[in-house]
Amino acid sequence: MGDPIQLKEEGNKHFQAGDIDKAIECYTKAIKVCQDKKVLAVIYRNRSACYLKKENYVNAASDATKAIDVDAKDIKALYRRCQALEKLGKLDMAFKDVQRCATLEPKNKAFLETLRRLGAEIQSKLKTTFSTDSRVQNMFDILFDEESEKDKKEKAANNLIVLSREDAGAERIFQNNGVTLLLNMIETGKPEMILAAVRTLSGMCTGHKARAMAIIQMVGVDKMCSIMAVDNEEIALAACNLFQCINDSLTGGDTREYGKEADLVMDPSKDLKTILLSLLEMVASKKVSGHGRDQALNLLSKNVPRKEKKEMDHSKSLFTIDHGLKKILKVCGQVPELPDQLPLTENTQLIASVLLNKLYDDLKCDPERNNFRDICDEYIKSKIDPKDMDKTIHAINCISGLLQGPFDVGNALVGRQGIMEMMVALCGSEREVDQMVAVEALIHASSKMSRASFIITNGVSLLKDIYKKTKNEKIKIRALVGLCKLGSAGGDDYSLRQFAEGSTEKLAKQCRKWLCNPQIDTKTRKWAIEGLAYLTNDADVKDDFVDDEPAMQAMFELAKSRDKTILYAVACILVNCTNSYEKKEILPELVQLAKFSKQHVPEQHPKDKKDFVDKRVKRLLKAGVTSALVVMVKAENIILTDQTKEMLARVFLALSEDPRDRGTIVAQGGGKALIPLALEGTEAGKVKASHVIAKIAAISNPEIAFPGERVYEVIRPLVNLLHTDREGMQNYEALRGLTNLAGFSEKLRVKIVKEKALSEIENYMFEENEQIRLAATECMCNLVTCKEVQDRYLEDGNDKLKLLVLLCGEDDDKLQIAAAGALAMITAAQKKLCTKMTLVTSQWLEILQRLCLHSNVQVQHRGLVIVYNMLNSDNSDLAKKLIESELLEILSVVGRAEDNPKRQEAIDAARTCLVKAMDLGLIKPFASPS
Repeated sequence: MGDPIQLKEEGNKHFQAGDIDKAIECYTKAIKVCQDKKVLAVIYRNRSACYLKKENYVNAASDATKAIDVDAKDIKALYRRCQALEKLGKLDMAFKDVQRCATLEPKNKAFLETLRRLGAEIQSKLKTTFSTDSRVQNMFDILFDEESEKDKKEKAANNLIVLSREDAGAERIFQNNGVTLLLNMIETGKPEMILAAVRTLSGMCTGHKARAMAIIQMVGVDKMCSIMAVDNEEIALAACNLFQCINDSLTGGDTREYGKEADLVMDPSKDLKTILLSLLEMVASKKVSGHGRDQALNLLSKNVPRKEKKEMDHSKSLFTIDHGLKKILKVCGQVPELPDQLPLTENTQLIASVLLNKLYDDLKCDPERNNFRDICDEYIKSKIDPKDMDKTIHAINCISGLLQGPFDVGNALVGRQGIMEMMVALCGSEREVDQMVAVEALIHASSKMSRASFIITNGVSLLKDIYKKTKNEKIKIRALVGLCKLGSAGGDDYSLRQFAEGSTEKLAKQCRKWLCNPQIDTKTRKWAIEGLAYLTNDADVKDDFVDDEPAMQAMFELAKSRDKTILYAVACILVNCTNSYEKKEILPELVQLAKFSKQHVPEQHPKDKKDFVDKRVKRLLKAGVTSALVVMVKAENIILTDQTKEMLARVFLALSEDPRDRGTIVAQGGGKALIPLALEGTEAGKVKASHVIAKIAAISNPEIAFPGERVYEVIRPLVNLLHTDREGMQNYEALRGLTNLAGFSEKLRVKIVKEKALSEIENYMFEENEQIRLAATECMCNLVTCKEVQDRYLEDGNDKLKLLVLLCGEDDDKLQIAAAGALAMITAAQKKLCTKMTLVTSQWLEILQRLCLHSNVQVQHRGLVIVYNMLNSDNSDLAKKLIESELLEILSVVGRAEDNPKRQEAIDAARTCLVKAMDLGLIKPFASPS
């Protein structure tokens, strides 16, 4: 096993050499074989020092304690335990240890300083704790006092919420019987009290696993669900946020180290399973309000499917399908017009469809997908009953929900024997509700062009028949949307029009008429927007729509309403009107080849050319499209899918094409709205939103475009655009945006450096494209005042400074202004760089002379400032070399020139250089001739 003394000595050698892991290994082996208590205490003390170095404070304190147990006067062990306990936040225990050290060695300055510092920290903490405790109690007293003024109660509630968001504050509330008092607040039944209590609980659960689990036990999952179930949108949302905070804390949101206390924090899997089952119960419960149901579905949608497909574990999705798929299908099948239905909001059924799609998409193999289909098939079959029409339309509505979610599953069900016939029969029913459900199902069934051909042959005549015969506006508009959808099956291909010339315009005109009619209910007007979403594939319809300002205003108003199911359709219309959809590049050679082989060739509508698109963009901006987009982006709802976000980003990009329009976008809040689009969504969507931010950031005042702290969130999207796989225009505009931001404040410059943008910017300074190279150099010019950037130029072994000097010698005036400006600022800030500059290239003097003789006064001024910096660099040899060169003659010529307002900066700089040279004794003052 080895000799403990020898192992201890080996450990000491490793420790002194800085190999802490090897030292710990030797000490651990020595501990296992050592029988002598005194030697064992020394080894424990030494290993404690190792753990301190490794910042493993729990083990450091434990080892030091074992050494102290043998010798209570072991001063090294006492001080090491003190250091470990201080880092663990146990100040009172650390204070006792250092107090003992100071008693044993009263003249030791380190002990006395630590004693003084810890004493001050304990006093400060006690003061804070007592004041916090009294504040917490005071807040609860105000909230429970019936006679307290409303303003005081609101202030107390807000203070409680703010306090709970700080770890120390949350702990004080928890320790002061806060959870019980918060439950009492909930029991009052007053909405404002419930809101304050739930939001405070959310703060207490955030990022703290142990506290979150304790709150689950004290409050109970059923109680939390009952709060979320109330018919109050704000309370339901607050309760949803509470569940989310708990979930995040229990699944990795808590990063603190518990050490040995980790054993006290139980496995959260049981609680997470209880929450999941409770949410699934809420989905199909009649006791739950529409808002509560929405939030339960939102929580499932956010937390059940995997965030990344590369994650292996998808057991939550399988569990949800087995225990809750039929409950979600029940929500999809609800027909609000019938009696005895579940309470729903305008958004509930679409949220349920989105959840179904996410669950189906999360499955890995065919057997799992077959199981999903079988459960759906079994549920639909159990509901179809020719004798009970209410149950049958529930089944058809359920299929509609699947067609809006996992389309393949819904489409397979539509293809089953008897389903299509059932839909056709329902279209002929006398009941309005039967017709509505059947027509909506037909509309959803024709979502894919390849499958629309089947519906076109079977459904067009049926829908036309319904449209002509029915007198009910609700049925009429739905039948019209079905026709719109089938009429747009060819997309924007002019040669693939499904209907006769002029038919689509007539359909669109009727849709606009319904859209502008305030007498028609919102749900029905929403279908008019659905119709236009399909018809605006036609360029004639786009042009007519943007000419109809009342129709645009009506659509924008609906986009701002509570019904968020409309977002996708509005986004589709805007993408179509701005032609910002993905376009395939058509090569002329392939077109000729296709014509020769008699293949179909897509044709562009004459009104889809650039000048028509530009006019449409201007009309949309004039009608206030930006404010509608801002409201749509704010919709914190699962319905705002990544695909919808991408479409909104595409629209913003089309709107910002003309620099003159960017001010309008900023004025209506577009800058703020773009940040979430650039940070979340599809990769294409994030890139396009980032590109718009770059366009705005390049020419706007950052304080106005991105007010407050948001300006710091803009940096990351811009840096992401610098990647080499992005387009050249995106690189260029991102560099221009960063240049503007870097020139604004030191905090922004530091943020750019922290986002690791420097290496990308430096790479682009080598770029062959002149515009990109100029933009990168201008950006660097604005960044060189930052200390971190200066440090990079001071480092040896790179060509950063050389590149800057060589760029000063290029023929492009703008590039010279940027490079020389950077060099002037950086040599003023770091004198060492003046000497380094002469070592990186032999051409430095020639380039400097060219700068000082330049016809452009801005370039000349910067060159003369660099000369002054070199004279002022405390390097007498360098100063002497400059004055002995032709530079003295240049300085003399420029400095003796008559004052000239246009060139005064350069003249003054040359004179300052000559004065400096005189101060250094390199030249003598010249006297004017008598």
